[in-house]
Amino acid sequence: MPYPRLQFALVTLAAAAAALCMAAASHAQAPQLPPPDATYPATLQLMQGFPPPPDKVVRLANILKYPNVRWAAHHLRELGPTAAVWRGAGAPSALLAAARALDDALPVPDGKGGTTTLADWQKATYTDGLLVLHRGRVVYERHQIGMQPHQPHVLWSMSKSLTGLLATELIQEGVIDPKALIPRYLPELATSAWADATVQQTLDMTTGVQYAENFADPASGVFQYLAAAGLQPAPPGSNAAKSMAEFLPTLKKEGEHGTAFAYKSVDTEVLGWLLQRVTGKSYATLLSERIWSRLGAQEDAYVFADANGGQSTSVGVNATLRDLGRFGEMLRANGSFNGQQIISAATIAELRKGADPTKFSKAPGTAMRAGYSYHNQWWVPHDEDGTYEAKGLMGQHIHINPVAELVVVKLSTHPVPNTAFTHALDRQAFAALAAAVRAR
Repeated sequence: MPYPRLQFALVTLAAAAAALCMAAASHAQAPQLPPPDATYPATLQLMQGFPPPPDKVVRLANILKYPNVRWAAHHLRELGPTAAVWRGAGAPSALLAAARALDDALPVPDGKGGTTTLADWQKATYTDGLLVLHRGRVVYERHQIGMQPHQPHVLWSMSKSLTGLLATELIQEGVIDPKALIPRYLPELATSAWADATVQQTLDMTTGVQYAENFADPASGVFQYLAAAGLQPAPPGSNAAKSMAEFLPTLKKEGEHGTAFAYKSVDTEVLGWLLQRVTGKSYATLLSERIWSRLGAQEDAYVFADANGGQSTSVGVNATLRDLGRFGEMLRANGSFNGQQIISAATIAELRKGADPTKFSKAPGTAMRAGYSYHNQWWVPHDEDGTYEAKGLMGQHIHINPVAELVVVKLSTHPVPNTAFTHALDRQAFAALAAAVRAR
């Protein structure tokens, strides 16, 4: 078997993954998942033909009807308004291949006490693209299901981490006071749930807001949020808000701020609004000026926009696999990339330190991420390698392991929206990748 030096580590990882999966199974029966091969857009002939047959047309109204999202995830700008995140006028920065690459046969835990291959793990987790960097060099790269290298893929909630990064940098620069109440910057929210919430509480999602992010419940606030963001049509005859600026002031307080973590996209949209208010620049412009153009990105990124042109700062960013690799490597290198300090080392240190894990553990559904905290829109496991992560709907990750000098970007469209569903399996795979690059 290849990679023999990994065997001892993989036995340990596989056992841990199996234990986590068994614990999850004791709480809920695993859903029946479609065979991954049967969900490929080309196999299903989605959006093929001029025009496509009516039953093969993908629209915003049906992207949550699986597997339409497997096509929509790298075609989102064809379905609604977007704003470009300009890559800048310079040449793309180098992203060189390592002398020795990892291959598809690399063993990783299968979540059942055994091992599978890197290739089969990707298929089993409905991966659209995977990029692995070690010391800044590409050791593995795959694009799946017909996605091309130049095509931006939607990040969903990994967008939140970009927003948190910008906010943290502006705090370091003294532009934003993390102890200030939100209405100091956004008086429009003076009678909302955020009337007495601080910027830091909003960054860490410890605000008390009457809002739920439950995709299994049609009455959940997340669907009102998606309608306001322009990502889903409002139900016929409803008076749903048609923009974030209209929706956020209507949300009311529930509970006390600062006591417990509760995941909610609306906190990020408040932060995105705040960033744009204090800088006088759009979110897309901020991403371009402060990050994308300085990274030497190869392609423009883009941000989805609502009916009034408001940009979705929580779930709306789209970018290519390689440019996300550049972004992740910049973070791993303490903010330095492309011959310059793009983000301050102090900002990176702030993200990495995390928050209070006891506040995180109070949220329902966080048992599988025991030991984590959520800080400034980043997921922090508080593990011995100092890893930290951006995570997004349907199993997407930017995983940074400073000790192993590893960056993993995984773009996925899993049938189960909640990234927690594949969390244990994905984390074990990332640990196997770390072991593999350490053994080189």
